[in-house]
Amino acid sequence: MGIVRKIAVWGVVAAALGVLLLFAMPSYRQGEASIAGKTAEDFPLEIAGKRAHLTDYKGKVVVLNFWATWCPPCVEETPALNHLQKYIEARDGVILGVAADEDPAAYEKFLRDQGVIFLTYRDPSTKENHSPIALEYGTSMYPETYVIDRHGKIARKFIGLQQWDSPDMLSYFDSILGQT
Repeated sequence: MGIVRKIAVWGVVAAALGVLLLFAMPSYRQGEASIAGKTAEDFPLEIAGKRAHLTDYKGKVVVLNFWATWCPPCVEETPALNHLQKYIEARDGVILGVAADEDPAAYEKFLRDQGVIFLTYRDPSTKENHSPIALEYGTSMYPETYVIDRHGKIARKFIGLQQWDSPDMLSYFDSILGQT
């Protein structure tokens, strides 16, 4: 009977640890209210030396991706984001990457090395690897992405690495790009 009892105790301990790990994972946000339908927060930005605002893209579907050069999952998803940009641009879709990088040279090197073709903005007010713009959106990890519809409303939030050019993802974008 002693061995059965030990197995049962270890089973309960393992189950408790599993539940604890589930709730500790960054992609699980207990109690987070849905942000779908909320107006996307506007912010100023500069792309290729031109000043703009997020609201300047109203009428387009915007894929707002918060990333950083020092983030391995961000590096891994960059080729898929490039592919998605090519897929959505003809239908008034645009990817806008906001980088949480304090070092402008590292940011520029990343853009060259990765062949980034989508619009990007390095948040110059980033401190200690946190972009104030990302924090205002509620972003707690990188990458994190918000899909903003043509009316400036948040349609969906994606947490963590995504395969942006997968058939399921492209089907999702076909759907949202077809909305008026």
